[in-house]
Order: sequence, then C-alpha cells, then structure tokens
Amino acid sequence: MQALILAAGMGKRLGKYTNNATKCMVPVNGKTLIEYSIEAIMAAGIKKLVLVTGYKGEKLRSFVDGKKFGIEIEYVENPVYDKTNNIYSLYLALDKLLEDDTVLLESDLIFDKQVLKDLVETPDKNLAVVSPFESWMDGTCTLLNEKNEIISILDKAKFNWQNTTGYYKTVNIYKISREFSRNYYAPFLKAYQQAFGKNEYYEQALKVISFLDCTSLKGFPVDGTKWYEIDDPADLAIAETRFANPQQKLSLLQKTYGGYWRYPSMLDYCYLVNPYFPPKKMVDELTSNFATLLTQYPSGQAQQSLLAGKIFGVEQDCIAVGNGAAELIKALGQKITGKIAVSRPTFNEYPERFGDAEVVDGPVKKDFSYTADDILETVKKENCNAVLLINPDNPSGNFIGKNDVLNLLDELKKMNITLYFDESFIDFAEKENRYTMIKQDILEKYPNLVVIKSISKSYGVPALRLGVLASSNRDYIKWIKNEVAIWNINSFAENFLQIYDKYKSSYAAACDKIAEERSRFVNELNKIEKLYVFPSKANFVLCEVKDFSAKKLAEVLLSKYNIFIKELSNKKGLSQGQYIRLAVRNIEDNNRLIAALKTELV
Repeated sequence: MQALILAAGMGKRLGKYTNNATKCMVPVNGKTLIEYSIEAIMAAGIKKLVLVTGYKGEKLRSFVDGKKFGIEIEYVENPVYDKTNNIYSLYLALDKLLEDDTVLLESDLIFDKQVLKDLVETPDKNLAVVSPFESWMDGTCTLLNEKNEIISILDKAKFNWQNTTGYYKTVNIYKISREFSRNYYAPFLKAYQQAFGKNEYYEQALKVISFLDCTSLKGFPVDGTKWYEIDDPADLAIAETRFANPQQKLSLLQKTYGGYWRYPSMLDYCYLVNPYFPPKKMVDELTSNFATLLTQYPSGQAQQSLLAGKIFGVEQDCIAVGNGAAELIKALGQKITGKIAVSRPTFNEYPERFGDAEVVDGPVKKDFSYTADDILETVKKENCNAVLLINPDNPSGNFIGKNDVLNLLDELKKMNITLYFDESFIDFAEKENRYTMIKQDILEKYPNLVVIKSISKSYGVPALRLGVLASSNRDYIKWIKNEVAIWNINSFAENFLQIYDKYKSSYAAACDKIAEERSRFVNELNKIEKLYVFPSKANFVLCEVKDFSAKKLAEVLLSKYNIFIKELSNKKGLSQGQYIRLAVRNIEDNNRLIAALKTELV
C-alpha cells in the first residue's frame, strides 16, 4: 500500500501563513501539517508516498527531503496549479493510483495517527473516512446505509440544513484499491474532467460513482474530535487548540473566552448558564421568527427599556438594557471614583473596570464567607463611598439574605454610599431564599442602589448578550443609556425580551430544578475525599482540591474526558490554595463529571 498527498494548492485563505510556503508547511503547535501526515503514514506501516506538488513545490520538496523521514517519496508536479483544482492534480497522478492500493489524503488536514492506522488495518478495500456532521463542519457530506455503504455524496448545492441528522462529512482521507482505481475511479475521473474541465474537485467523480450499484465504496466513520481541516487563520487557531498537549490545550481554550460550540462533544463546566431554560417551545418561537429578525434593525433604548421594564415591573426610565452585563459594567465603571469596597475573591470584570476608583478589599473569612455586617465594618473603617456586592458571589457562592441586604442599604443610605448590587445568580437560590432587588418600590426607597443582572447567565441565552441595570436615579440611567450604542442589542435579543412573559413560569421551574440538582451535585462531590465543597446558592460551586494540583486536574479532565473546568490559580484571593469552580449542569452531565473526578482524585 502507498499514500498519495495532494499538496499543489496555493492556500490563499491562509494569508500570510502561505506567502512563502505551501499550506502543508504551516506549523500547528510547532510541527508542520506535512510532518504530521507523513508520521501518521509511517505509523500505519506505509512505505511509499506520492506527493503532488505545485505552488512553492521546490521549497516543499527541499523541506520534505531535508527531513529524511525514512519513507520512499515520489513527486508529481502540477505546473498549472494556479489555474486548476485538485481534480487535475489527482489526474496527473492517476498512473500512480493504478500501481498499488492507495491511501489518498489532502495536505490541509491534521488528524489523529490512529485514524490512518485503523483505516489501513480494516479489511474493507474502498473506504472514505467520514465524520458525523457537526455545526462547525463545511463542505461535502455523504449519506450511508445500514452497511455503511455510501449511497449518496452531497455537495453544497444539495446540502439541506434542515436534515443534517444522517449526514457524514467527508474528511478527505480515502483508502482506494488498485482494482477500484482501474475499473471505476480512473475512467470516471478522466471523463468528468473532460466534461467539466480542470477546475473541479476529485470528489465529484466519486459522487457519480456512488450512484452505481456495482461498486462498494463505504464510509469509515470517525469522531469529529479526531481531525480538523485548515483553510484559514481561524481554522489554524482551532486546530492548535484541538491538537495541543494537555497544558497547551487548557491555556489556549481559556484564552478564547467562549465559542465552544466549535467543540460540541466538550462539556463546558467553566462558563455559567442555565441548562433548563429556555424551554423548547420558546426556542421554537424564536426560531420561527429568525428570517424576519435577521433582516430587521432592532429598536433603540426606549423600546428596549419598555420591554425590560415589563419583565421586571419597573418604569422604563429606571432600567437600561445592555449587550450583556459586561457592557453595563464597563459603563458604570467610568462613573465610580473614590473608594469602593469589594469582597474577594470576586468576579474580576468589576474591579478591572474601576479605573478611577480605589478598590478596598473587604474582610473575608477562611471559608470565603462574609456578611452584611462585615461589609458595613469595612465601609466605616476604610471610609468608602461605594460598595460592590455580587450576590451570590462569584466564585465563592457566598449568599446574603434579603432582609440583611435591606438593612445594609438602610445604613449605607444614611452615609450617602452607593451599593452596586449584582444579582446575576440570585434566581438559582432555593425558592424560599430567592429574591430580587429590581422592584420599583425598592429602587424608589433606595436611590443609593444600582442593580445589575446578567440575563445571559440566568436565562440560559449567552449568545443573545443581554443584561439590565436598574436604579431610581433617572439621570444616572439616562447617562448609562447615552454611554452605549443606540443599537447595542440585536433583534434576536429584543425578541427574547418581548416574548419572555409567556414563559416566566417555565423559568421559575427551571431555577427550581437548578437548586434541586445543585443539592444532589454537592452531596456527590462531598463523597470525594480530596474535594472540599463550599456552600453555594448559585449555579456553580467552589471546591478546594486537596493533595492535588488544581491546574493539573483541569488539564487531565480536558485531555482525558473532554471536560473543561475553571481552575482558579490566578484568581486574586485564591492564589494560596488549589481551587476550582464547577458549573451546575443537568444530571447526566454532572454524573459524567463526578465519575471523572472520582477516577482521578483517588
């Protein structure tokens, strides 16, 4: 058996990365794509490689020969690589296909070595490596029957986004027997090229062959985590994360701050959302309006405030809507001066935005708990003019009840001190402890109160980027609205605000489920001797890891179990220990995490 790699293309979409080298010479984590491919070919026991070159061909040949891989390499040149596509590159190498069984692959792939080894060792002679379709994939797909035979190959023109359940994306790795090449592929490739020209794709010939009953081209399914195709710089960044070593992978993933839909099999225990909301009926309603909302501008702040005011029962001039709470935090941070009391550890977004203010650390006990009296003591001692209270706090989960917060507000009001109260996680408290400060009577009684709430987190819609800020200081609300763009939220987010009232009972039930599952989750975590779990009323729990590195645990969970957790080694207030924060997800996901923790923390 031999391997044949198509490496003639220019890779224009990779920009600067292919100015002076071919696409397959682009490095991923310090090693080029061609090196990954040749190492996988050799690991599969293949002794000969046919390499079709074109763009920067001399440079590629020099690079490959200089590496001295220990494999026989023959070169085929495509001199018109800039005027043709890969069907012509393969056509130029057809004689090689007729010499031996061949593993055909493209040069812009990175993949697990085991994929090629398993492909070579399987007894089926003619196989296309395919992967169950996932949202990040693009390009040609196949349909398989119960025997994994390819019954149809779908190009972009035939692709149906409403019916992707049975789709398998082609990975662009094939095992083709010499007989298949001689009897079917070579004749059809020649005919297709003569009919449609040299600027086509070799898969088109396979598409025609798939309609014949006399051939047996099968799919060879592999998991979507085992490969990646690199067409542009964004693909390169994702590939570097997917195929990094455990230490690098954790670091790279942390730096993306989201976009984890590109890793659909990964369990995200780092970012905090509501797994039980929105309900399917609400999603269906949002989906039904997609085409209209996509083509329409959203309203300005006046209409947004009306919608938010209706949800929370406050007047429109007392509430502002943000593109996520982060936008509102950034705006309010510009107004804060003097000393502001902050209990650490806390959500870093706030103190990082308090550019003109002096952040004073409030007293926190060894278990990271603090009370309203503790806050008041700090205010008086340090002569603060503002207080930040995130309730429940992030990442500690510390919670202060409603009466204690109201008493604190009474005292702060006497001293003309503002309380910035973030209640993004308060809806996850048990029903008897749950409350909100976004009420008209509370806001009017306490003009020194500013309330911030992340709808993205609480309501399970982080992609919509929604948050609100409320206060009875109407001039302050007006200033906040002037600080954000007139169209700061999109039409999808506005539509969510408009239809939410129909689903508020479902939201309350979802929060009850979180509280119930958190209790069960904490009980299971407490059975792990090397974990100490801190009390929490949020949709996450803070844990101290004993006799084990928190960072190492995060690396192991990601690399071995595809579970992404928040390790807190760099968090101010937690740097002296080993701490992790775990989101509360649904029962099935939480059981998967618990099983992994029990395996590793022994």
